[in-house]
Amino acid sequence: MSKAEALRAKLDVGKPAIAMAAHNPLAARLAAQAGFDAIWGSGFELSASYAVPDANILSMSTHLDMMRAIGDAQDAPVIADLDTGFGNAVNVAYVVPRYAAAGVAAVVMEDKTFPKDSSLRPGGRQQLVPVEEFQGKIEAAKAGAGGVLVIARTEALIAGLGQVEALRRGAAYAQAGADAVLIHSKQKTPDEIVAFCRAWPGQVPLVLVPTSYPQLSFADVAALGKVGLIICGNHAIRAAVGAMRETFRRILADGGLGGVEGTIAPVSDIFALQGDDAMRQIEKKFLR
Repeated sequence: MSKAEALRAKLDVGKPAIAMAAHNPLAARLAAQAGFDAIWGSGFELSASYAVPDANILSMSTHLDMMRAIGDAQDAPVIADLDTGFGNAVNVAYVVPRYAAAGVAAVVMEDKTFPKDSSLRPGGRQQLVPVEEFQGKIEAAKAGAGGVLVIARTEALIAGLGQVEALRRGAAYAQAGADAVLIHSKQKTPDEIVAFCRAWPGQVPLVLVPTSYPQLSFADVAALGKVGLIICGNHAIRAAVGAMRETFRRILADGGLGGVEGTIAPVSDIFALQGDDAMRQIEKKFLR
């Protein structure tokens, strides 16, 4: 079974798959070891790791290379966050086969204009393309996907266009061939997203990213019977930033390194994550 087939099998609306965001292969390996069903190749996290805004500033080649490296580092299927697909349907037709060749299990595209603005940015520019234009992008992605899942993300709720428009767009995207529809909300309570899920006719599974409304548990989502995938959208980079800030602060406050040794990973743990044992076996077998 390919990774795309494995991911498709996990899109169970009775027991949604859980994906964890990653911004590099090390984060992806840790997520896979923790037991997550898939890895979210987050554009937000990758942009943050380069210390640039999440606004299509990084090139496609940078993102593509990272998705390939994340997939090579562990066995969980990778869901590549393509933002707006790097342009129109022509761009999508060009880039999706390259992501498929890199081994990703799914690609996600959103219906905002290029270049995009981060969905959760206060006061951000949330401009959507016409429905027909995005349907063409979905069809172009499906034509070049080679079995890779194509997930269509509508930002209608993010843009303040309301549930009726969000449902209209979701249905149109499913009709164009999307394997799942990602619906996003920046409301601080889950009411808006729960209402959408309940109204969704169920043509394809939904995908949720409950970053803004974390009080909605995985069990609550499963009970809706409409969602096949839940994405933990930015928790790897936020955890890393919090841990590094505290470690750096304490080193300077203590005037030395001794105080942090009990709270950071030992060097032996890093060696293990790097695959040091496997390298030693290669040395024994081949070095003369």
